[in-house]
Amino acid sequence: MSDSLKERVRAKLLRQLDEDGIRDQEQDDPRQISVGADLDALDSVAEDDPLIEELATRYLVF
Repeated sequence: MSDSLKERVRAKLLRQLDEDGIRDQEQDDPRQISVGADLDALDSVAEDDPLIEELATRYLVF
């Protein structure tokens, strides 16, 4: 598999947001907020950052 762990975690987070559907603007969904925050954090770190391993474990990315 040529995809990096960071790319696989990012794909999983995007898939989770997509599966959740369109966000209700009048109601905060803590799960969507959390996944979005994790995606933002992932995008701001380098390939070798320990956060990637943490997120991979949290979202069961192998």
